[in-house]
Amino acid sequence: MNIVSFSNPFPPNYGGVIDVFYKIKALNKLDQTIHLHCFNYKGQQPQNRLLDYCQTVHYYPRHPALQSLSFRIPYIVKSRKNEQLLQNLLKNEEPILFEGLHSCYYLDHPALKNRLKMVRAHNIEADYYRLLAKSETNLLKFGYYLTESFLLKQYEKTLKYAQLVLAISLNDYQYFKEKFPTQYLPVFHNQEAFDISTGKGPYALYHANLSVNENSQAARFLLEKVIPNTSIDWIIAGHQPPVFVQELCQKNKVQLYTSPSHEKMQSLLQNAHLNVLPTFQPTGIKLKLLNALYSSRYCIVNDFMVKGTGLEKACVIANTPDEFTQQINRLAQQPFTQEHIQERKKIVGEHFDNLQNANKLLKWMKEYKK
Repeated sequence: MNIVSFSNPFPPNYGGVIDVFYKIKALNKLDQTIHLHCFNYKGQQPQNRLLDYCQTVHYYPRHPALQSLSFRIPYIVKSRKNEQLLQNLLKNEEPILFEGLHSCYYLDHPALKNRLKMVRAHNIEADYYRLLAKSETNLLKFGYYLTESFLLKQYEKTLKYAQLVLAISLNDYQYFKEKFPTQYLPVFHNQEAFDISTGKGPYALYHANLSVNENSQAARFLLEKVIPNTSIDWIIAGHQPPVFVQELCQKNKVQLYTSPSHEKMQSLLQNAHLNVLPTFQPTGIKLKLLNALYSSRYCIVNDFMVKGTGLEKACVIANTPDEFTQQINRLAQQPFTQEHIQERKKIVGEHFDNLQNANKLLKWMKEYKK
């Protein structure tokens, strides 16, 4: 099969490419032949590791902004127009999986009319960009996000040229199935086994890519409205924390880990007693939640974090600052037990087994193939 990825999926170090890479890895375990086509961002290099799982790997540059301006096609799509990609897709008759609306420039191309085409919807992209605009203070970025949201809403109609849309969350599934043939395919992830300690840990943890405005605002919410009223030590960890997060951590005597390695992040997760994960964007699924559920003790989240995931019963829910404070102080002294672990395995394992979901994908390929 052909997989057209919006970005080079190795290393798998953020949300979307994590889903792509571990999907490829699972399909390879099932002896599926994969031809990968991916767009390199500036500075990204070809990765030989991908040849461990793919028969061929093709790389394409993204066009710069000035070459991709359009009043009809979203920038994230137009910047991935590449004639060589189309020519490479025509070298075989295999099904094509487009990763994200980003990669769908050739979805409606007449030369691909008779091919099986599937689209992995990583988000309801128009909603995602609208929410990015809502939380953005930079006027230029605000204008870009708002314009992109409008164009993405219009471009979404292109999905009618796919035989199947693969929604990443139950919430997205409900949205897409009203418009297109859709199946729910849970996110692929890097956790192959549960590794959770019983007992109590010495701190509460918030972790995220802090260079993303949504995440830094969630950190601000905790640092200003929750952490000062709790009775447990805190750690915040993430990539490129902005200055205001650094200053608030110092003010509240919170230990800050800046851009920790994967190994350090896993250690922080496994030793934490509480993972506190609010979000203010109810889009897609947050992989940091899955990492915490596979590796750590209690997870305290808000409704937006678990909406459409099926993971509500694996977490403790809080929404207001007072609710977060109460749940944190209540659980700070409660050990995590073997019974908690078994219940977690039952809830999470039901939906998020990579090989099981790869088999679903292959089954649907056969069912929808012309």
